[in-house]
Amino acid sequence: MPTIALAADHAGRPLLGIAQEAIESRGDTLLLLGAELSGPGDDYPDFAQLVARSIQAGAAARGILICGSGVGAAVAASKFRGVRAGVCHDAYSAAQSVEHDDLNVLCLGARIVGPALARVLLDRFLTAEFSGEARHVRRLAKVRAFEENSAE
Repeated sequence: MPTIALAADHAGRPLLGIAQEAIESRGDTLLLLGAELSGPGDDYPDFAQLVARSIQAGAAARGILICGSGVGAAVAASKFRGVRAGVCHDAYSAAQSVEHDDLNVLCLGARIVGPALARVLLDRFLTAEFSGEARHVRRLAKVRAFEENSAE
C-alpha cells in the first residue's frame, strides 16, 4: 500500500483526524508530518514544504495538506518540482484531478469543508488513479517542461 504524507496547520486541525482515519482505513501507510507544531504561529508553507519534500524524496506517493482554505497550502506545495497540488472542495475534482492531471497533493480547507464532505473528498482522491491517456500524458509533459525551464 502507498505511503500518504499528511500535515495540517492550526486552521486545518479540525480535519486532521478525519484525514488520518481515511488513510489508515484503506490500509495505506500514514506519514504524519509536523504534528508537534500546533498553534497560531505555525504557518502553512512549513507544512507544505514537509509534504512536498516527502514526495520529492520518494518517501510518500501522495500528500494531503489541510489549512483554513486549502489555497495557501496548494500555492506553497506547487512551488516544489514534481509536486502537483490542488484545492478540491467537490467530489468530481478530487477524483478528476488525479485521473487527468496526476495530482499528487490534495489540499483541503477546514474552514470551507465539513467532516462529511471531507471524507468523500479524501476517498475520491485516495482511490483515483491517473488514466495514462495520451492527451493527459501530453499535457503533463508540457507542465513538466515548465518546471524544467523555470529558474530555481
